[in-house]
Amino acid sequence: FLLDLKKTLMNAVERNGAGTPVRLSPDDFEVIRTELSTQASTVVMLDMSRSMINNGYFLPAKKVALALTALIRGQFPRDNLYILGFSLYAKEFKAEDLPKLAWSEWNIGTNMHHGFQLSRRLLGRQKGGNKQIIMITDGEPTAHMEGGEADFSYPPTRRTFEETLKEVQRCTREGITINTFMLEQSRMLTQFIEQLARINKGRAFFASPDRLGEYILVDYVRNKRRAIA
Repeated sequence: FLLDLKKTLMNAVERNGAGTPVRLSPDDFEVIRTELSTQASTVVMLDMSRSMINNGYFLPAKKVALALTALIRGQFPRDNLYILGFSLYAKEFKAEDLPKLAWSEWNIGTNMHHGFQLSRRLLGRQKGGNKQIIMITDGEPTAHMEGGEADFSYPPTRRTFEETLKEVQRCTREGITINTFMLEQSRMLTQFIEQLARINKGRAFFASPDRLGEYILVDYVRNKRRAIA
């Protein structure tokens, strides 16, 4: 590898402030990677429920998915990216579909259960590399699948929570990390995501819509660096 001296010094200055001599710690060192990075497969799960539209969250979330698509195609072409929209049901979309995505009558409910099921199937096609789900949502699960049909209830039922967490356990057993970006901090959503994180060991972030892209894109690149460190 090659030492990135400029970034290394900037890290030290940000940590300690300006002044001489610049004190370096092991965490300050940045290198220019020359080897091939580990392949990663990612599903972006976009909440398309009515609240996302009404609160003005869906457009920023959609822009993030487009930006992540451009990042991966440009810098990490070996990576796989899938995009799922979920509300009453979950559905896969192509990146080219994103600009046209809009609210429709089936966008009632937050069926994370179905979203995790489809994500697991998509990621199951890939035999190696890192696998992750990036979920962007503003609410707790309010629907789950029963006999091939969505079962919706608000307030959400205990069964919806239980079935969704069972699917989280299946993802975990298959080596899929779930990272959640919450656009709201309601008590019920926070408690549910805490349970999800305990099972899966993924991370959860609260992100304001205007900084959502910054969080997700920086986090993606940072994880790529860790994977090949």
